[in-house]
Amino acid sequence: MRTRVCYLAHFPSSFLFCITLLQAATFASSANAFQERDRVALLAFKSMISHEPEGMLNSWNDSHHFCKWEGITCGRRHRRVTILDLNSRGLVGSLSPHLGNLSFLREMDLSNNSIRGEIPHEFGRLFRLEALYLFNNSLVGKISPNLSYCSRLTSLSLEGNNLVGNIPTEFVSLHNLKKLALKNNNLTGGIPPFLGNLSSLDKLSLAYNAFEGNIPESLNLLKQLEFLGLGSNNIHGSVPPSFYNLSSLTVISLPQNQIHGILPPSLGLTLPNLQFFQISENFFAGSIPVSLSNASKLEWIEMFGNNFSGKLSVDFSGMKHLSFLNVGSNNLGSAEDDEMRFINSLVNCSNLDTFAINENLFTGALPHSIANLTSQLHNLFVGSNKIYGNIPSGISNFVNLELLDIADNLITGKIPKEMGKFQNLRAILLYQNKLSGEIPSCLGNLSALENFDLGENKLSGAIPSSLGKLKQLLSLSISQNELSGSIPKEIFNITTMPVGLYLDKNHLVGSIPPNIGDLTAISEIDVSDNSFSGEIPRELGFCSSLEGLYMQGNFFYGSIPQSLSSLREGQVPTKGIFANASGASVAGNTRLCGGIAKFGLPNCTNNNPNKKKISRVSKILLSTASAFSGLLLVSFIIYCWLKNGRRKQKQPSSSTPGKTLLKVSYKSILQATNGFSSTNLLGVGSFGSVYKGNLDQDGTIVAIKVLNLQQRGALKSFMVECKALRNIRHRNLVKIITSCSSIDFQGNDFKALVYEYMPKGSLEKWLHPALEIKNEEVEVRKLSLLQRISIGIDVASAIDYLHHHCKEPILHCDLKPSNVLLDNDMIAHVGDFGLVRFQPEISNPNKSSSVGARGTTGYAAPEYGLGNEVSTNGDVYSYGILLLEMVTLKRPTDLIFEGDLNLHNFARTSLPDRIMNIVDPVLLYDDDEVSTMNHRLRQIRISNIMECLISLVRIGVACSMESPQDRMNVTDALHELQSVRKILLEHTSM
Repeated sequence: MRTRVCYLAHFPSSFLFCITLLQAATFASSANAFQERDRVALLAFKSMISHEPEGMLNSWNDSHHFCKWEGITCGRRHRRVTILDLNSRGLVGSLSPHLGNLSFLREMDLSNNSIRGEIPHEFGRLFRLEALYLFNNSLVGKISPNLSYCSRLTSLSLEGNNLVGNIPTEFVSLHNLKKLALKNNNLTGGIPPFLGNLSSLDKLSLAYNAFEGNIPESLNLLKQLEFLGLGSNNIHGSVPPSFYNLSSLTVISLPQNQIHGILPPSLGLTLPNLQFFQISENFFAGSIPVSLSNASKLEWIEMFGNNFSGKLSVDFSGMKHLSFLNVGSNNLGSAEDDEMRFINSLVNCSNLDTFAINENLFTGALPHSIANLTSQLHNLFVGSNKIYGNIPSGISNFVNLELLDIADNLITGKIPKEMGKFQNLRAILLYQNKLSGEIPSCLGNLSALENFDLGENKLSGAIPSSLGKLKQLLSLSISQNELSGSIPKEIFNITTMPVGLYLDKNHLVGSIPPNIGDLTAISEIDVSDNSFSGEIPRELGFCSSLEGLYMQGNFFYGSIPQSLSSLREGQVPTKGIFANASGASVAGNTRLCGGIAKFGLPNCTNNNPNKKKISRVSKILLSTASAFSGLLLVSFIIYCWLKNGRRKQKQPSSSTPGKTLLKVSYKSILQATNGFSSTNLLGVGSFGSVYKGNLDQDGTIVAIKVLNLQQRGALKSFMVECKALRNIRHRNLVKIITSCSSIDFQGNDFKALVYEYMPKGSLEKWLHPALEIKNEEVEVRKLSLLQRISIGIDVASAIDYLHHHCKEPILHCDLKPSNVLLDNDMIAHVGDFGLVRFQPEISNPNKSSSVGARGTTGYAAPEYGLGNEVSTNGDVYSYGILLLEMVTLKRPTDLIFEGDLNLHNFARTSLPDRIMNIVDPVLLYDDDEVSTMNHRLRQIRISNIMECLISLVRIGVACSMESPQDRMNVTDALHELQSVRKILLEHTSM
């Protein structure tokens, strides 16, 4: 009995133990099932990524638990995915709906990639999600209202995509939301009043969209709001007065809208925490409130482009952190004796970087106190006012000054010699004043100067020869003065000056020095209305980039040099004698374009005779946009554009679209690319994306490279590319039109480069064509042998120029078919200078360094993989591989190349007898005339083609030798290719 009792007594505990084991097993089974669902979801995401340059997703395999995969963070207890962080990895692809199964996910960060498609509705199942970062991608479609089910969301950032439609009304339930960033999309509709109910909101960023209507008064309910960005929309009406009572606000950014009204007198009292105040390019009127003096935390004041008027009475002395002050392009000014006194209060602003009061009605002399402004000042704009008196000599204290604009005023006296101390000065604009005396020779010491305009003054004496030392000059204008003497030949030593030389309307005499032909990069020369004599120099024909030449009103004699026939095409007028075909003849002038229809001339590309003219200074600034910083550049370009028409201007060039652009702001680039639409996307590179765009209204197409500044090395790439393209000009290099170095209204940097558009695309697409549907027909691209040889010559010419004919030798470091672009005439242009290196940076080519591999796998020289420094030999290797790829149609990364077999060995071992086994078969019979020849001529022709192909392969092999010292020099390769083309053409014409 006791035994049985004992047995019965122990039964319950054994039973419970079994139940516990069963529960544990069930829990483990359930946990494993949920973990498996996470793993499957991640692999589904991986499967929809088509390109991933870093190879990071290779770690996503079954050799490790998914919690150890790169970019994945799991919870300790459940081993479920809590964080997915793959930002700035260069990912190309789309979002998998299976990501909605990551039910423990708290944060998803896929920002700064190239992810396309729509945001899956399944993301609404992520009920634990607190932060969703998808900004700076290429997402399309509407914002999924299902995201409103993610009730724990505190941060939602979808900015920098191509999203359309309204902000979903369902978002009214996101009561935990603190940050809502939707800027840089194509969103429409009004700003929803329900946003005022999201009481936790502290950041609202809706800039660069197409929102319309008024600013909802309900926003005044957001008592924790610190950041409000509504810039660059279609918002109109006035700002609700109660809005100015949100004392928590630190950033107010409303520029580029249609907002009107006045600022409340108490503005600086009710917004004590304000740091960033940006209301430029609206319709605000009235006076600037004196109470702004109390906003002591202000760092950025930007009010240009409004209708503010009256006296500027703000006391800036309490704004210790003020760095940017721009009230330009208004109607400020009272004509009172002390209206310039406010400058005195800026003396205490020790961080002031930019001071701009241009394009107003300020009257009076510049106070001497301006010389006491901080030496940290980089940009000073006081142009286009009614300022008189002398230029204070004390401004020489601005040792860091980069841009000085005192133009279009009533300034008298001489140019202070102290200005020769501005070693960092990039632009000096003193035109349209009453300056007299001689041009100080010490201005030749401004070694960084790029833009120099002293036009329309009363300067006398000779042109200082010292100006020839300004090797960085892009434009020099001393027109419409009283200068005398001859042109110093040293002026023409500035061989890289690309914009223009303007000496017109002076009293200059003598002949034009023959070394004017050294200005091979210049676009415009104006020596009209002087007293020059002698013959027109034949050396002008060497100015291969010249587009505008003005020599009228002088005493030249003799004939027009035959060498001018080598210059670019010119536009025939449609008025005057050219309006009648019987009154003029253009026969034999093959480089002419335009004119009336009866002349039968081709249309002038990128030219519109009715296009609005652009001022000379705007041309200057547009060509050096990268040299100036942020919104300062945009505001100054706008200022110069508004001044357009006040100065006499030349007709814009017919062949350079960049010189007719109104401005290059973020907004204009956004509009030009249809909101960075995927349909405009031309390609994605390591540091950004390239879009097809239209920056003006006449149909001129450009290519716009938008830098992904979150990508490591992108900013350095931008600066390097600007430096390279600013100083080089060659017919076989892609031409940069301008650049945009700006910031958005939330203070984020934005940088882009604008290039001449190459309508025939890249060499990569011609060598490895996809079937393209055009007009419902399938087009297959083919390159003839002659075209391939010519492209090889073009590329070699570009590399030879970079290596041997630049003032500062340049290494491209990323030569490959996708970086070779073709124009309408199938002329090749080398582009993408984001990885260039300059010769002074380069040491011994055999020296080991931390630079590592440069360029692209397959095209980069083998020594780079060993850590050797870059060299000209590395570019030659890339060129050799490119040449072999053109002949064989084999990429260096082709799957057939394994082990020791590579493209170089593949080609080398075929020489000379087995050449037919490796070349593109199209090249053997690429001429339609071959089939019509008799047998003997056909054999001669084929033999000639074979000879050319063997030569091409030999050159490619010689350039791509493994040892750098064994490679052919690019100059020799160029000469040999030219000989090959000559042989082919001679036999073709037989």
